Amino acid sequence: MEKQLRENMAGREQLVAKNVAKLHEEAKTFGDQLADRLAQVAGSWGFIIGFIVVLLAWIALNTYMLITAKPFDPYPFMALNLVLSCLAAIQAPVIMMSQNRQADHDRIQDTQDYETNVKAEQEIENVFQQLDAHRKEDTAQLMALQEQQMKLLQDILTACQRGSSPSQ
Repeated sequence: MEKQLRENMAGREQLVAKNVAKLHEEAKTFGDQLADRLAQVAGSWGFIIGFIVVLLAWIALNTYMLITAKPFDPYPFMALNLVLSCLAAIQAPVIMMSQNRQADHDRIQDTQDYETNVKAEQEIENVFQQLDAHRKEDTAQLMALQEQQMKLLQDILTACQRGSSPSQ
């Protein structure tokens, strides 16, 4: 990857930053969307509160029916236990799928960030090289000017020692 980046930079190809979130969103399948939505709902306070309400209603209804009639799920609530087990058995893998997709998204984002950093480092290095070249040119010009000034000063000194005026 780094070699490809260097080749692109050497060829002065423009590396355009990608919107990783958009690319990842476009690649989602129906199953991916469903897993993400389920993970979003299951990880919310609304789900937790609603789930507690359903559990309490189930227990209250069966406890009340125990007194008045035959309950459909008497204590120790085996049917409720089965429903909760099935929910957990289905929900856990779906949430893991969503987390895996998020991890894939993060890996793609990390790669994009790395490419951007490498490009920035190379551009900074190019700027430093250009500045160094300009500094060398300026130094050479200053040295040439200084040599001219030294020659003029030497001519002035020589002319003053002879007692005549300096030549122009």
